[in-house]
Amino acid sequence: MEEPATRELEMSLSDGTSDDDMPLTLPTEGSHSGSIRKGCDPFAQTQRSKLQHRRARINQQINKEMRMRAGAENLFRATTNNKVKETVALELSFVNSNLQLLKEELEELNSNMEVYQTDSEAINVPMIPLGLKETKEVDFTVSIQDFICEHYGEDSSLYGKEIKELMELRQAMRTPSRNQAGLELLMEYYNQLYYLDQRFFPLHRNLGVHFHWYDSLTGVPSCQRTLAFEKGSVLFNIGALYTQIGARQDRSATAGIDLAIDAFQRAAGAFNYLKENFSNAPSLDMSGPSLCMLVRLMVAQVQECVFERVTLTTQDTHFTSQLRLAQEAARVSDVYLLVQQTMTQPLMKDYVPFSWASMVQVKSEHFRALSHYYAAVALCDHTLSAEEGEGDEEAETAFLQFYVNVPAGPTLSQVLQDPEKRRKLGKAHLRRAVIRHEEAMRVHSLCKILRKMDILQDVLSLTHKRSLDKYSELDREDDFDETAEAPEIQSQTHQKPEIIPTNFATVQVTDIFQRLEAGLREGDYIVAVDGQDCKWAKHSEVVHMLKSCSDRGVELSVVTLHSHDTQQVERRAIMLSHGSDKENTRQRLLGGAKGQSSASLLNWNRKKKREGGGVTKRLGSTFSLSFGSIRDTEAMY
Repeated sequence: MEEPATRELEMSLSDGTSDDDMPLTLPTEGSHSGSIRKGCDPFAQTQRSKLQHRRARINQQINKEMRMRAGAENLFRATTNNKVKETVALELSFVNSNLQLLKEELEELNSNMEVYQTDSEAINVPMIPLGLKETKEVDFTVSIQDFICEHYGEDSSLYGKEIKELMELRQAMRTPSRNQAGLELLMEYYNQLYYLDQRFFPLHRNLGVHFHWYDSLTGVPSCQRTLAFEKGSVLFNIGALYTQIGARQDRSATAGIDLAIDAFQRAAGAFNYLKENFSNAPSLDMSGPSLCMLVRLMVAQVQECVFERVTLTTQDTHFTSQLRLAQEAARVSDVYLLVQQTMTQPLMKDYVPFSWASMVQVKSEHFRALSHYYAAVALCDHTLSAEEGEGDEEAETAFLQFYVNVPAGPTLSQVLQDPEKRRKLGKAHLRRAVIRHEEAMRVHSLCKILRKMDILQDVLSLTHKRSLDKYSELDREDDFDETAEAPEIQSQTHQKPEIIPTNFATVQVTDIFQRLEAGLREGDYIVAVDGQDCKWAKHSEVVHMLKSCSDRGVELSVVTLHSHDTQQVERRAIMLSHGSDKENTRQRLLGGAKGQSSASLLNWNRKKKREGGGVTKRLGSTFSLSFGSIRDTEAMY
């Protein structure tokens, strides 16, 4: 990656940006949108940048080895010489060995969760973030220049600044800073792709630009010429960046927890939108099963944050408060169990990093243990008082709804009123808590990556010791009639996670190529000149109206028929002005002109008839994107 000639390094202080988020400002001379392109300095010696640099290097090596393997396999199939076959077979074995080593090294990098965690000294279970998809540089110059000459009939050399600005924007979005500015950079490029799609990627012709992206987990390269692949990959990176922002929050305070919840919910929204709206993904990370797994993982991490906030805000040790903690912990365990089941599906089993699957299983066992621990605390540390009056009735109601199935023996009301019965039931819960803690520690010990995470080791050890100490307090020498195993706790939460779609409308963009024909296309219908209806006028009459326009120019109302299968039209207002210079007589669009109607947002695949989009397309003016009305899927093939 070449270092730009001009750059300005600055530290962003928003959202707790640390030293691994050093924005790189790209030159924007001649910029039409007026925005400042910022990406992280790819040469910054920080943990996160080093990690991404190593990922990029390994991706390139994997790509090289796979090309060598493909060539060797073709030669092996084509040759009839046995000696050549033996030589090629030996070469294939070396290539496959190298590939396996590279994939193992990449998996270790993907398993490196500590780089993305907060610098706070608080002891919290680490979250699972995603690394960004890597991509090669793309040179749009020749393809766009040729298209401008052939399709628009204009001098392509006049658009050098626009092409340079587009390439700088794409270069910057490859290394977004880990904060809101980085997200806006990715969204700006994604929004700009809409204009690019409309101008240079017609359905009947391929522009000839190849987009190379690497699988985020395996490093396997994919190359396509469709712009949908570029869009989908950028959207994936938006979700991945949200996971990194969520993982870095200091969750020792409610403010940090709320930021983490918001980030993980928006990550789930990005992955869910990608799953529902893009089809035929060329890489496994953007396939349906993988995105489904990622959505569930993000929802589980949101649920974990909800439990942490409930723990922080629950200052009392009242009976119902402890029951609530137990049920919240049970809910976290349930959702992680669901993620674990998704990760063990045939397609995902060999794809998901072993450390991820181990971490999810550890969390499921850990929070199940916490659930039983808080149940024991509620039963043993809270004594009902006659002075509480209605509080006893509330406690009894909560306890009657606490278990999945009512245990045999004394009724729950009797257990609640008898201190000895409560002690024995609490002890049974602690036994299950200790067993679950030990299972979490066993799974943790089997994963080399997790064993290196000191914070996780501390959390598991502390909670295990706490349950053991509590069990010792309740244990008595004369406990000969132990109660049956503690029943399963009914999971419940007071805040269900949301899947928040990415709000691209927060980032407004201006078409970089707004000077190009101002959106006027061959086949457009002029329906009004300076507000005067001319839908039924003769050709000569319209020409006369255009020639007789004043020095201030003429305002045209234009209708574009997108295609015969969509039954949609786009109504636009165009201003034409006098002058001999072609640049002065170029059409430009008036933003906010009356008569505009909704237009399609993206070129989705034509498997189904498009439904009306909820966006007014305004070429050449600042606009916002809303994705709420998209119905069809965009194909990547």
